[in-house]
Amino acid sequence: MPVIRPITLDDAAAYRAVRLEALQDSPSAFGSTWTRESQFTDEEWLQRARNMSGSRGIGYLSMDNGVPCGIAGAFFDEQDPLTMHIVSVWVAPAYRRTGVARDLLDAILLQARARGVRHLLLMVTSSNAGALAFYQSCGFTFTGRTEPYPNDPALIEYEMSRPVTAG
Repeated sequence: MPVIRPITLDDAAAYRAVRLEALQDSPSAFGSTWTRESQFTDEEWLQRARNMSGSRGIGYLSMDNGVPCGIAGAFFDEQDPLTMHIVSVWVAPAYRRTGVARDLLDAILLQARARGVRHLLLMVTSSNAGALAFYQSCGFTFTGRTEPYPNDPALIEYEMSRPVTAG
């Protein structure tokens, strides 16, 4: 059974591996590309892990026997410290529909609540029906805001939101 754990500097290599796997598996689910991120240096991956484990953001890995099989992160909104933006949610195909994605989101929700966050926001592409349904099942609703997906303007990204409630 996979274990959810916070991303630390010691996880930079695992973070890199799962992020690059995610970009290859689901290229239209992310604002970046495998081509771009595969060129990052080790120092850049350390900085990204640092960003996921500091005051600016939070990140979690799902690990199964030492192998990363899922990832999720969130960053504080630069203008509103009561809002966090969820990014990089992805689960390896063999672990989908097993509860790993929900466990990753629950970990972010708990940490966001502990940091006083009131709202979580995310963007999801119009072509990703599975993710849209999943986020709705987790209490996210459409805000009405949309924008063209940066890597393919034929796709639309929908903004979704959910409150961070106590308890």
